[in-house]
This record gives sequence, structure tokens and C-alpha cells, in this order.
Amino acid sequence: MLYEKWKEVSENHENEQEEVKFWEEFLRSETNIYINVLNNKTQIIAGKVSDLAEKYGTSTVFFLGFLDGINESIEMSQDLEKIEEDTQINIKIDWEKLYYNMVDVEAHWLYNLKGWNEILDANLRKNIQKEHNKSKIVVKDDKIGRNDPCPCGSGKKYKKCCGK
Repeated sequence: MLYEKWKEVSENHENEQEEVKFWEEFLRSETNIYINVLNNKTQIIAGKVSDLAEKYGTSTVFFLGFLDGINESIEMSQDLEKIEEDTQINIKIDWEKLYYNMVDVEAHWLYNLKGWNEILDANLRKNIQKEHNKSKIVVKDDKIGRNDPCPCGSGKKYKKCCGK
């Protein structure tokens, strides 16, 4: 039920203004959780969901939203649909995967947090960003050069035929 509540509050908004307000509030809460986790180098988050939500100063629904966001960056992903307020969780964060995933979703407000300085050194973070950028480069194997023969079969160079 908790996951359904998370989906309900995150997806159903009466208007754009309500949606913006919701996401501002959630992202502020999520950022505060990450600040706490990074500054304390908390690689393992364990306990009852309701206790963890209280510890991080958020609602259980927002804490589940945090779990939804971090689920691909932990060693063993959780079945979020089975998690309730009284569920005991024990997750271990894969720091490099988390940083990469933050870069991938362009969450600059998270991957630029100062707490990363004590967890991943600057060179490693830079290399993770480079690796991510390389994964986004699209190389076309079938690209026709200006001086290649035209694919229409005319025998002319592409630039003098169909490339005009």
C-alpha cells in the first residue's frame, strides 16, 4: 500500500502548479536525506521504514520515494511494492553506481553535493562523468562522406549528386 500511496501522490496532480509544488517539496526532502547520508558516509541504511523516515525528517511516503530513486544504486534492489511502514529494510549503497545514476538523470543538485568529496575523490567523479558522456555519444556507421560515391548509383560523388 505504501508504494501505491507514493505512486498516487507523485503522479496525480490537479494542475501544473500543484505538481510543481509537490516536486519541489519532495526534491527538498530527498536532498536532505542525501545530505545526511553523504555527510555521515552512511553506506548501509537499515531499520524500520517508519523509523528511518523519522530519522531523516520526512514522511514514510517521501522516504519510499527516496527508496524508489535509489533502488537501482544499491547492491540488492528492493521489491518496493512489498514495503510498508513497519517493514525492516537493509540496503547497501554502491557509491559509484549512485553517482553515475545521479549524473545520468542530470540531478546536478545531488551529484554536486559537498558530501561526495569525502566518498569519491574528484578524479573518480570526473571519470564517472566522462564515462557517462561517452555512453551518450551516437556513432553512425553508415554515414556517407561528402567525397564518397553517391548511394543512388549515379557514379558521382555524393556532394555533386544527392548531397547538394
